Amino acid sequence: MTPSPAALDRPARAPLSYAATMSDRPATPSTVKYKRIVLKLSGEVLRGKGADPIDPQILEDICRQVKVVHDLGIEVCVVIGGGNIFRGLTGSQRGVDRTTGDYMGMLATVINSLAIMDCLEKMGVNVRVQSAIPMNQVAEPFILRRAVRHLEKGRVVIFAAGTGNPYFSTDTTAALRASEIRADIIMKATKVDGIYNKDPKKHADAVRYDSLTFLEALKQRLNVMDSTAFSLCLDNHMPILVFDLHAPDAITRAGHGEPVGTLVHS
Repeated sequence: MTPSPAALDRPARAPLSYAATMSDRPATPSTVKYKRIVLKLSGEVLRGKGADPIDPQILEDICRQVKVVHDLGIEVCVVIGGGNIFRGLTGSQRGVDRTTGDYMGMLATVINSLAIMDCLEKMGVNVRVQSAIPMNQVAEPFILRRAVRHLEKGRVVIFAAGTGNPYFSTDTTAALRASEIRADIIMKATKVDGIYNKDPKKHADAVRYDSLTFLEALKQRLNVMDSTAFSLCLDNHMPILVFDLHAPDAITRAGHGEPVGTLVHS
């Protein structure tokens, strides 16, 4: 499927900027399709096949790709889940109060965010972690203007602790933050290479989409993001690219606008 004429004619999203007259980093090369992205990662991808919740090799590989995209001049924000450590919904099924479990899950995202920060800094990338739950000794509070200024100065910004509220997923966090900072796109890195009309693990005849509209995804009840996150993206015309994180240089290729995964658009 190809983007609709209306989608192709829609003007590029103007990035939110508080220092339009200042040039803090080189201009984005013409070969790069997006200027500002939100990279959404599942916490489970850090686990790998071992018992350790954070596999050092997987962490390093993800950070290496983020560094390559950052070095291209793309402004990068990261939102990562905490499912490799604790998932609030699963905890509630084990008797943990749902609200308490969700806060535990938020703290797990902070652990993952600090791990990514540490790895990126060792690669020479300037990083700031902003937490929706105040914890001044390990992270900045989330302040929109400060986050945008960090991006303008060439820093990677990691949004931790979800939205700071229970009952909201990190998918919703990605959709909310992307809309707030006026990102060009949400890149959702998963374990599958796009969106299918049915589960490819159960159906050999499953068909993968190259692109589809939000309305088409709704009509077919495709599981792109949770309903709250999907509604935010729909209302704010925020495109979503779903792709396989483990494909070679997937994040880098996505940043160049190469045909990777499935694009959901207005």
